Amino acid sequence: MKRVVQCVPNFSEGKDSDKIEQIVEPLKNQDGFALVSYEPDKDYNRTVVTLLGDPDAMRAPLIKFVKKAQELIDMNNHTGEHPRMGAVDVLPFIPISGIDMEACSQIAHETGKEIAETLDIPVFLYGEASVKKGRKRLPNIRKGEFEGMKEKIQEDKWHPDYGAPQIHPTFGAMAVGARLPLIAYNIDLNTEDMDVAKKIARAIRGSSGGFKHIQAGPVYLQERGHVQVTMNILNYKQNPIYRILETVKMEAARYGIAVPSSEIVGLVPKDTVVRSLKYYFDRNGIDYDEEADLKTVAELAKSHLGFRDFTVDKIIEANLEGAS
Repeated sequence: MKRVVQCVPNFSEGKDSDKIEQIVEPLKNQDGFALVSYEPDKDYNRTVVTLLGDPDAMRAPLIKFVKKAQELIDMNNHTGEHPRMGAVDVLPFIPISGIDMEACSQIAHETGKEIAETLDIPVFLYGEASVKKGRKRLPNIRKGEFEGMKEKIQEDKWHPDYGAPQIHPTFGAMAVGARLPLIAYNIDLNTEDMDVAKKIARAIRGSSGGFKHIQAGPVYLQERGHVQVTMNILNYKQNPIYRILETVKMEAARYGIAVPSSEIVGLVPKDTVVRSLKYYFDRNGIDYDEEADLKTVAELAKSHLGFRDFTVDKIIEANLEGAS
């Protein structure tokens, strides 16, 4: 069986289309893996890239990708709604088929070491690839962001796993890791009131007493003119999308605010969508068709889950044929 991983590097540019294209160019039209998507967001000033395929084939292009970001992004001039500490902020490897988490962790170590040695960029290992206490969770590493990392990285506790204990002057630092598939999920609120978004984010995130596997925060989307609760669902089986969505709707109703839509950033396993569709089907006394094809699943997700800008190409299984 061929080894297939998902790799989801995030880089800190979401506004300049010319720069985005130059940074992503080394990942295009490569043998052994597919560049499934790259999704820039002007409010976050960040682009999420999704690769799928052979991890060995990804390695050299990924180094070129990081190098291009290093050349084109100066973090001293960067602002955006999303927390960040580097030009390429995070680079995770996720097992999909024919490969286990241990192998993904080894790939993360090898890639992180090469980035530090060839590009003089400090690298932290996170997730299942972490080897030092307190580094499994990405928010712990990234706390203080680019500006705070200048001093933080010099503390003995926060020396990088690879590279010198000082940030690259324009790139900053980055995290390379291995993890299970997480769901990058954002819920739109029909208001510009950031205080409401903060209260709802606090109600659902694990660190403040909400759902155990949820990281969440508030964001104002200038381009769309409303706020959003942005989150990572770290375990979609224990915290399915429908449960989070319905909780946010319930909390928003306290303030008389509607929840018009939501969005998936990057890819999502079919199982994630189906689990939540079944909730709404059961609630309405309708039998779910287990034989539904992926295009039908995508259409149902838009109508029942309120996913905007969602297509079949955002379901992992729809991309596996091209990745193997």
